[in-house]
Amino acid sequence: MPSKNDRRKRTRPGKIDVVAFDADDTLWHNEPLFTRTQQRFQSLLGLPQESEAISRKLYEVELRNLRHFGYGIKGFTLSMIETAIELTAGRIAGRDVQKIIDFAREMIAAPVELLDGAQQTVARLSASHSLMIITKGDLFDQESKIARSGLGDHFRHIEIVSEKTEQAYVAILLKHKIRPERFIMVGNSVKSDILPVLAIGAAAVHVPYSTEWIHEKIDRQPEGDSFFRIENIGQLPDLLAARPDLPRSGAI
Repeated sequence: MPSKNDRRKRTRPGKIDVVAFDADDTLWHNEPLFTRTQQRFQSLLGLPQESEAISRKLYEVELRNLRHFGYGIKGFTLSMIETAIELTAGRIAGRDVQKIIDFAREMIAAPVELLDGAQQTVARLSASHSLMIITKGDLFDQESKIARSGLGDHFRHIEIVSEKTEQAYVAILLKHKIRPERFIMVGNSVKSDILPVLAIGAAAVHVPYSTEWIHEKIDRQPEGDSFFRIENIGQLPDLLAARPDLPRSGAI
């Protein structure tokens, strides 16, 4: 006999029944942690009037290192250390390198602070939909945050990827035998959570966050009847209830 959970997850033809969430800055606060640490890093290296130049250099190094270290706290920390070495021509003191490492330890140990409405939204939707997390970043850090968030048990699948590309989304849907017309992605980044999903024939919901890493900013705006924007995540259940079957083309 199917379990209660199996019955709950049974699909319904023509309906959106798989909802995937981004994690950082969609379910919990993340970018402010990096912003605060970057400010501490700038203070460590120079005078206030030099902060903009330090920020530009750090971003340049981060971009250079993404293909080597990926996203997340560890890659950010290595980029801070490399930036410090370059800006000081190798003269940075060992004690200051240790401070940067300490910044990273504090970031990793920081509490996971859920966005308003995230817990209630996830709990409510888990009763009617199959839920996923699709996030990018360091595997250890992301797994730790998911576990500490208290939300993990609501999700049927968790996917941590190096980049959120069209190919990555297609691979995930193929892996779990999900058709795009049954799938909707919810996230704060137009570049990572919205445009690639729309491109493969699925639906997407943009939930803007108050701040955004410059690397995620993009001028191109989504369009089409499979794209939605809400002001906060608490509005998501009503959106899905009002539009259970969203028109789109394309299928796996």
